[in-house]
Amino acid sequence: MIAITGTPGTGKSTVAEILRKRGYVVLSVNEIAEKFGCVEGEEDGVKIIDLECLGKIEVNADFVEGHLSHHLNAEAVIVLRCRPDVLYKRLVEKGWGEEKIRENVEAELIDYILVEALEKHENVHEIDTTNLTPEEVADKIEEILKGKIYPPGNVDWISELSDNIDKYIRKL
Repeated sequence: MIAITGTPGTGKSTVAEILRKRGYVVLSVNEIAEKFGCVEGEEDGVKIIDLECLGKIEVNADFVEGHLSHHLNAEAVIVLRCRPDVLYKRLVEKGWGEEKIRENVEAELIDYILVEALEKHENVHEIDTTNLTPEEVADKIEEILKGKIYPPGNVDWISELSDNIDKYIRKL
């Protein structure tokens, strides 16, 4: 089983649906958490998941998608990334509140999910979805299945921001 993870808005659910249509068994980490009793409650409409419980589950699927899927026992983890300004726009389009958007954009900016994945797994891949169609992201995931490596560390939003700080300041 391969975990497809990333900050909300990076394209996990959309890519998961494409992979399903291509014949793969793709499960949602939220469905798995509910099925195995790993949901501890709910806060502001969001399920609170027991990560220790999640880590004990063995899943029979090709992929599990969700921003917590890297907490499962996976053969590999694919972290989807998206440039923070684009991610911001995507989350606004989803109708998210400003505080939740800021929290997720900051998590993306500091590589939060990538770092967590690297702490738990050896086989981690990173795909920048910013300028790719969902179909192109699914193609890259299939390339990983065939042995291609998309090593972590190629996405560095802080350096990009630092390199373009004058441009960002002028926008203000």
